[in-house]
Amino acid sequence: MQINKNSPGTLMASLISPNKTGLTLITGSRGAGKTYWCMDLIGRAHARGFDVRGLISPPVFEGDKKIGIDLKDLKTGEQRHLAYLKGNANGDVQTQDWQMVAETLEWGNSVLERIDTCELFILDELGPFEFEHGIGLVAGLSMMDSLKKYPCVVVVRPSLLSLVCKRWPWAHVIDISAEMTS
Repeated sequence: MQINKNSPGTLMASLISPNKTGLTLITGSRGAGKTYWCMDLIGRAHARGFDVRGLISPPVFEGDKKIGIDLKDLKTGEQRHLAYLKGNANGDVQTQDWQMVAETLEWGNSVLERIDTCELFILDELGPFEFEHGIGLVAGLSMMDSLKKYPCVVVVRPSLLSLVCKRWPWAHVIDISAEMTS
């Protein structure tokens, strides 16, 4: 039987101890399944009765084609459109591939700013907008700049990992692209 040492179940087991704190960075190549990894962790945390807060960015598909990205509040379940595939709809903030909705980013920041405590915090994801341009879900940056009294899991791209680890040298990194181990 193959057991992935970087699985959500392995992280969940490490979070069971009382008063567990710290920052875990989830990284992996594009399409590696970072969001699905987080969704698995959220499901496991809810099954154990954890109070989970934060934001997750589930993809929106039309058939097999990813056409958008939503933003979901993990406390309330409210979900809004965050990004549309470039050229398919009008967005306020352009990236190479996506058109981001500024109103959803503002809403996401307000969700993050209201979090004072929880048993597990998850943010999918902080990227170039936040780290390189100072826009996007910047409330997430502020939250992670101070050590929280609860465990935090944040998704970051491999291309930003060096920069992120300089900012938060106390963070533990899990690369979900890592090979399975027996």
